[in-house]
Amino acid sequence: MTTILVTGSSGQLGNEIRERSARYSGYNFVFTDVSEIDITDSETIAAFIAEVSPSWIVNCAAYTDVDRAEDEEELATRINCRGVENLVSALTGTKCRLIQISTDYVFDGNRAVPYSEHDEPSPATAYGRSKLAGEKAAMRWPNTIIIRTSWLYSAYGNNFVKTILGKAGSAESINVVFDQTGSPTYAADLAAAVLDLISGVIQSRHLFVPGIFNYSNEGVCSWFDLAIEIVAAAGSRCRVIPVRSSVYPSKVSRPSYSVLDKSKITEYYNLNIPHWRTSLNNCISKIPGL
Repeated sequence: MTTILVTGSSGQLGNEIRERSARYSGYNFVFTDVSEIDITDSETIAAFIAEVSPSWIVNCAAYTDVDRAEDEEELATRINCRGVENLVSALTGTKCRLIQISTDYVFDGNRAVPYSEHDEPSPATAYGRSKLAGEKAAMRWPNTIIIRTSWLYSAYGNNFVKTILGKAGSAESINVVFDQTGSPTYAADLAAAVLDLISGVIQSRHLFVPGIFNYSNEGVCSWFDLAIEIVAAAGSRCRVIPVRSSVYPSKVSRPSYSVLDKSKITEYYNLNIPHWRTSLNNCISKIPGL
């Protein structure tokens, strides 16, 4: 039986993979988080992988607090890079395939056309630098797929969608930036893509192609546009007011444009990617209390 190890399984993507895994009979899923396995502990992760002997690892474990990373870059790098180095080291002598989740923050966002996998990364944040270092570590293992994603949200954990829903339920108006553009990603869709990719390779529906791939939902919007849709879907009368990002001074330079070109992953792995509006409504329908 094929064993699929999912690290960081208590996060948004890990939880969505866990939920969707029930649809994939015949596979042995092993879900871990830092309380069970700390990927920054090289000896522990090596012993665990030797015991479990996974055929696939989906590494969702990550430091994701973009703001705090500016003050905790060493910690972010330890988790996002050295943790990946430990995984790769533990795979020596195996045929295991690794899927490493990465981010649009490996780019500075200073352009106006979608980023492809061939574009040169240029992170402008500590978080982005730590994730790019993790990509480089992952690519030392030849059987690696890196999936860069953006604006991740789900019914699990804390994210922009749930924050706006909370504010829309109690405030008459909210300010949301309109000068940052990207493509939201429903974590359930990304989970489906990851598991469909794995099962497709196992069942020989397509070849295993290592390398870097982009994934987000189709379509483009600003945070303001996204907030408008969230409020409307919730049936709230809260007004959404567009503001410039300069209204919220920050030590973090967030990408002003982080749209990802998904043509490579749809071509190689035959994925059908939903539009972000469709996926947003699907997500909101799953959130309790709405």
